[in-house]
Amino acid sequence: MAQRDYYEVLGVPRSASTDDIKAAFRKLARQFHPDVSQEPNAEERFKEVNEAYAVLSDPDKRAAYDRFGHAGVQNTGGVPDFTVDFGDLFEEFFGGFGGFGRTSSRRTRNAPRRGADIQYNVDLSFEESIFGVERDIEITRDEVCETCGGKGAEPGTTPVRCTTCNGTGEVRQVRQTLLGSMVQVSTCPVCNGQGETIATPCHTCGGRGLVRKNRKKVVSIPAGVDNGNQIRLAGEGQPGENGGPNGNLYLIIRVLSHKYFRRRENDILLDLNVNIAQATLGAEVEVPTVDGPTKLKIPAGIQPGKVLRMRGKGVPHLRGNGRGDQMVVVNVEIPKNLTVEQRKLIEQLAESLGSEVRPAERGFLDWLKETLGG
Repeated sequence: MAQRDYYEVLGVPRSASTDDIKAAFRKLARQFHPDVSQEPNAEERFKEVNEAYAVLSDPDKRAAYDRFGHAGVQNTGGVPDFTVDFGDLFEEFFGGFGGFGRTSSRRTRNAPRRGADIQYNVDLSFEESIFGVERDIEITRDEVCETCGGKGAEPGTTPVRCTTCNGTGEVRQVRQTLLGSMVQVSTCPVCNGQGETIATPCHTCGGRGLVRKNRKKVVSIPAGVDNGNQIRLAGEGQPGENGGPNGNLYLIIRVLSHKYFRRRENDILLDLNVNIAQATLGAEVEVPTVDGPTKLKIPAGIQPGKVLRMRGKGVPHLRGNGRGDQMVVVNVEIPKNLTVEQRKLIEQLAESLGSEVRPAERGFLDWLKETLGG
């Protein structure tokens, strides 16, 4: 049977780049590798794909093939020369095989690694979130064992070479495949890839090199934090491995709800009830703020839903100067129970005002949404 065109085998045009050819080869090799493919002609297709890639991935062989076809890539014995470097492919498919340019997995495992981060939830009152606070916290984390210095071995003893992997940190298993013998490399289950075992574990840490301890700290919560904010304390997390840096401690802020106040970004919202006389005639009333009770002037004839701004009475800007405002939403409270005298006065007022009613141009909710900016 005549050989198929190599570009056709890989499904790429003759103008394909090296990266395009490599990508096509990876896709097809994954599809037809005999160890993973269920297709009946997988072995033949896999060999065909390998042969095509071996030629088209080599600039000299590709040039000869483009000029002379299959005859241009035959060696002196009349057999195509299609040696392929499978290292990256088998790393991707099977997690690493020996003999194909594999980098040292033990060296990777023993490289310095940063420690894990720790999260700690901090509950604050509304006022504490506004002005900031110092808070005592207690965290539990691993720390380097002082007895063995983190080595895990009892002082006066040393770790010994692992007899299972002979100090390499790896164990190998030979597999017979259609491509020949392949060596599968995996982490040594006895020494966990360290290449050493501890004959006499440290009596303090039991061979871990780490001990679990509770640590108390005083942390400063800045003014203006809000629900869900995170505060990072660098290097206060779990210890690193193999000399790597410690992880971080993250304080997760949760602000408890307040009886009166609500927060909208850097503004504080307050609903204020005034009676009919105060709304009609105007008044000066005392309203709560996070700084303490403060006088507020209610203008005569104020309508329900009107928002009065108290500048500088809001939340401090977390990353800047100044504070937001307190927004007071006025609500006119209609009395439910009247004395006889109060009822007479209201009836006189009703008579003097008349009974005419007028439809409103827009609703209260529309007004409130516009006033508060959405």
